[in-house]
Amino acid sequence: MAAAPVWSVDPRTGKQREQVAVEATAQEVDAAVRAAHAARGALADRAVRSAFLRTAAEQLEAAKDGLVETADAETALGPVRLTGELARTCYQLRAFADIVDEGAFLDVIINHPDDTATPPIPDLRRYKVPLGVVAVYSASNFPFAFSVAGGDTASALGAGCPVVVKAHPDHPALSELVAKVLRRAAAAHGIPDGVVGLVHGFGAGVELVKHPLVAAAGFTGSVRGGRALFDAAAARPTPIPFHGELGSLNPVVVTEAAAAERAEAIGTGLAGSMTLGVGQFCVKPGLVLAPSGAAGDRLVKSLTDAVSDTDAGVLLDHRMRDNFIAGVAERAELPEVESPVTPGAGSEHTVSAGFLTVSADKLAEEGRYDLLLEECFGPVTVVARYEDEAQVQGVLSRLPGNLTATVHLSAEEAAGEGRGAELLAELTPLAGRVLVNGWPTGVAVAPAQHHGGPYPATTSTSTSVGGTAIERWMRPVTYQTAPEAILPPELRDDNPLGLPRRFNGRLER
Repeated sequence: MAAAPVWSVDPRTGKQREQVAVEATAQEVDAAVRAAHAARGALADRAVRSAFLRTAAEQLEAAKDGLVETADAETALGPVRLTGELARTCYQLRAFADIVDEGAFLDVIINHPDDTATPPIPDLRRYKVPLGVVAVYSASNFPFAFSVAGGDTASALGAGCPVVVKAHPDHPALSELVAKVLRRAAAAHGIPDGVVGLVHGFGAGVELVKHPLVAAAGFTGSVRGGRALFDAAAARPTPIPFHGELGSLNPVVVTEAAAAERAEAIGTGLAGSMTLGVGQFCVKPGLVLAPSGAAGDRLVKSLTDAVSDTDAGVLLDHRMRDNFIAGVAERAELPEVESPVTPGAGSEHTVSAGFLTVSADKLAEEGRYDLLLEECFGPVTVVARYEDEAQVQGVLSRLPGNLTATVHLSAEEAAGEGRGAELLAELTPLAGRVLVNGWPTGVAVAPAQHHGGPYPATTSTSTSVGGTAIERWMRPVTYQTAPEAILPPELRDDNPLGLPRRFNGRLER
């Protein structure tokens, strides 16, 4: 049977643009993984791989115009958004190059023998080594930053791990172009092409996570798809780490005092956050707990005005459009659910933003309203109106893990008066990033960033954004009583590489 063709599709029309590739066979996946495995040695030198990452950023910037044009044709995200995302991607590559050069991520710890300790301590030297080939599953909604040259790839290469990327079907032509840029950058430093493999097709994704030479996987996508791959990774004869970002509702709590203080500003801010990128951000606020009463009414009025002024937009593909239309219709049909601005179909190829309102007591108990506690991908949010703090706690107690959780406080509450600290503590178990008086859309690439959360937000406790994302692709190893002459240079007493380390209990920078 001939392999299925892979087409580039225009989401604005639903029409095929061009055939880009064919779906990879099991044999082709095997070849890509083996080529990546063979390229591991070329990444052993930290100076080489940091230079590779910087060259990749330079060459992506040089190819910006063509890349953005292709990305827009396949995603309809627009040149302004895509240009910014490409800049973020290049910044991310350089940030990991800096981390590699600094060397602290190796976590070097050296203990000399101590016979006076109980029990006695032998000579111990610990650092981290790369896991091996990493399978990367691209996201639909970030064709640069969470795709072929995105954070999973950049952090894996920084750790010294080659990658094989499973291209997302929503931007296959862009995936091919970006992979070629990365391979050119690799060649400039004597690194084989196989260091960045690329495969297409659903079957290829399944074969990839099962391959015995794949040592770990990074995924960004749906709960259903991510869970299937997570289970496959765990069911292997040798299970591997699977770092998946699956889904998130990103709850927001607005206190009565905050609504009384600035209801209109909160409503406008919410509208901007939930409709940003046509609601296709993984950190879109999908559930908002707002007070009943006059202040809450002002918030809903402000939200209504702002969302009503939002233009219809194109989703990443027509399957997502169909799912969005069906999902909001099913939610809106629930008894006592109202639609101040009805979300759904716009034109033949677009969707209209909107939001639903419901009494919070409907969500506090398990039953027919559980659907409102599930993520709906696209420009919609649910505003649950609460009467008292008990209803807020009742709803929060039923939420699964999230990437983010947000609380809007009054000035007094933020200064330590009232329940500000208590609400912060209640939200902390729910999410990996907890915001105060802000909106979750926008994930800064910074050393302190954490983009992850309890399941189903992610399948691990790690982050996929920020410097510590590199830790996912490494494992510790300790050498005991090994002669210094045969130790890796990272673990020698004279520290020839000048690495930050903890030496006999003292931190050396």
